[in-house]
This record gives sequence, structure tokens and C-alpha cells, in this order.
Amino acid sequence: MSVSWGHRLLASVLSALASAGLVHLTMLLAFWISDSSNAAIIGAAHQYFLSGTLISFVVVFAFGVFGLLGRWWGALVAGIVAGLVAPLAGTSFQVLTQGIAIDETFVPSVASTLLTVNFGFLVTTIAVVPTVGRLVYRSLVGAQSSTTADARVALVRLPAKNLTDGQVTHIDRSPIDTDLADRQWDAYVAAFAEHGWTTQEVPYAERLADSVFVEDAVVVIGGLAVIARSGSEERRGETDGVEEVLAARRYPIERIMSPGTLDGGDVLVVGTTVYVGRSSRTNADGIAQLRALLGARGFDVVAVPVTRALHLKSTVTALPDGTVIGHDELVDEPRLFGRYLPVPEKEGVAVVALDEETLLMSEAAPETAELLRELGYDVVTVDISEFEKLEGCVTCLSVRLS
Repeated sequence: MSVSWGHRLLASVLSALASAGLVHLTMLLAFWISDSSNAAIIGAAHQYFLSGTLISFVVVFAFGVFGLLGRWWGALVAGIVAGLVAPLAGTSFQVLTQGIAIDETFVPSVASTLLTVNFGFLVTTIAVVPTVGRLVYRSLVGAQSSTTADARVALVRLPAKNLTDGQVTHIDRSPIDTDLADRQWDAYVAAFAEHGWTTQEVPYAERLADSVFVEDAVVVIGGLAVIARSGSEERRGETDGVEEVLAARRYPIERIMSPGTLDGGDVLVVGTTVYVGRSSRTNADGIAQLRALLGARGFDVVAVPVTRALHLKSTVTALPDGTVIGHDELVDEPRLFGRYLPVPEKEGVAVVALDEETLLMSEAAPETAELLRELGYDVVTVDISEFEKLEGCVTCLSVRLS
């Protein structure tokens, strides 16, 4: 993730200050101890090492500005460069200010201090910059990066070995090219990464044919994870790995209990309104349970009949501005949605908002993509043809945690 220059400058200054300051104090302490705790030596040591300390500050700061302190090797190089250049330049400055002429013995004499009076400065700098300096830098720059990244996390799951056995209900079965499906899945995941998302793989479910459609296993709303209970008994085992990941991310967990059934693909969130499809996979009891869980958190749950497709989000999804888009042949009751926009292609009803301006959708709906571009959105398309043969779409291949 990108970090603002202002934030990087602040991190660089504080990292350089901590590194150079700690080295300087270490040298004062070392000389004080070596001179039998003679307080007078502190002033002399301070005067001698001050120039080197300031130069060390500049070197470490420069490495930080270019982002190198965030990498262990970059911080190590910064420590080595500062440990060598700063004491040599500082000693040279001290010698020159005393009016000593530069002759053939000048460079060897200054260089020899690395093995005597400046040896401690060299070793301490090489040790401090990659540890303390890098820690300070990463605690500032890294904190901003991880906060931004964590705000946009998508859970994904590799296609199962038996993907070809995936269920179909509203379309005819077609042959699945599993190698092509694997490549399409890789491209789908890459699209998230290219737009600033962090993707996390849910544990592989080798023999659960539909497990790649990870969205159906859970509903994540308002910081709450509701583990689904599919109307298809064959798919209920898919929740285990998903629950494991969300528990590790410290989400509070609730569950849809028998006799309720619910698939995540039947849940569409638009602001504080949660539309839930009453489909072949989600029953009235499941909707009632979700309504009870979310109502206490300020969400309004609206039930929507779904008879022409597998899931609600096979018929409608929402744009970032709250407009619900759908294909008229698939939508049972468009009047239930506050703002509804019909799109020209069935494959165009599913979009994922990568950010407020960017939409991810299937490349099988070029007319819809053009319509959305005319509405001011950047549209990213991916080929998911093998998953569409199993009634999948761009929404059900991931769980977006933002």
C-alpha cells in the first residue's frame, strides 16, 4: 500500500532521531565508564561525536525517505553506511576545525580511528539502525499501511479438485475446463491485489466441489460474522475453514441454526438495509434469524423473493452509490429496491465495488460494462466463464471484509 510523503517524512525523522540519539548516548556512557565515571569526559565525548551523530541522522533520514528502512536489508545497509561515513566525516570535520593541514597522512589517520576511538560508534550504529531505527520506522509507516490494507481484505478459496461436480439448479450443466478455471481464479484474485486489496486464502477444501464460492459460507456485516447454513446439505461443510479464519481475525461469531437455512449469496447490503433472498437455499427461518441478529445492530432486513436464479446476488447487486442493478428477466420484484437500474445482460448483474469509483465484473457483459462506464465508474472485467457454468459470479468468489 502507498504511504503519504508527509507520513514517510515524519517516520524518517523520528527513526533517524532515535537511531542517532541512542548511538550518541551510548558513546557518552561508554567513555564515562571507561574513564572511571569521570563526569568531565562526557563534555569532551559529546563535542567529539556531535558532528558524526548529525551526519548519521542525515544518512538514516535519507534511507527512510526512500522507503528503505522498512526492509531489513535496507536498514542494515543504512546502518553500515551511517556507521562508516558518519564517524569518518565527523572526525575529519573535527580535525579540520583545529587547523591541522591536510597531507598524505590525513586519510590514513582518520581511517584508523575506525579501529580505535570510532570503533564503538561504528559497531553501535550497525546494531541500532536495523533494530531500533527500523522498529520506529515500521511502527509509523507500517501502521498506516496495515490499517489501510486491513480495511480492504478479501477472503478467497482455491477451486476444489472436483469442481466439475459443482451443483447447478437453474441452468443446464456444461463441461468445465478445470485448468482454465484455475487460471481464471488466479486472474480474479490478482484483480483485487492490483487495486489495493489484501487477499487471504481460506483453507483448501479439496473434495467440496462448490467451496470456491466462499461467499455462501458466511455473512460479514457491521463487524459481525454470521456463519451460514446452506439449504444444500452437501455444502454445509464449507463453513469450517471460513469460521476458522474469521475467528483468528477476532470477529464475533454467530450462526444460523436449524431449521433455518441461509446462503451468503442471498444477502445484499445497501447502507443499513440488508436485502435477503428467499431462495431455494435460504428459507424463512434463516431470514428471521438474520433479522434478529442484525436488527439489534441497526440494520433493516428486507426479504426478497428469488425464484428465477440460484441466489439474490445472481439477480441484483448494488453500485457504490446505493443503486441496485439487475436484469429484468431474473428479478422477481424490482419495486422492493429503493433505486433500481435494469442492465442489458444477465451476466452484468453482479459487480464488486473495489472502491468508490471502481467496479469488478464479468467480461461476458460488455454492454453493461459500457453502461456503467457512462455512469462514471472505472470498470475492471475478468473472465469467469467456467464459474458461470456453475451459476457463479464475481461476488460469490470472495468474502469482502470491508
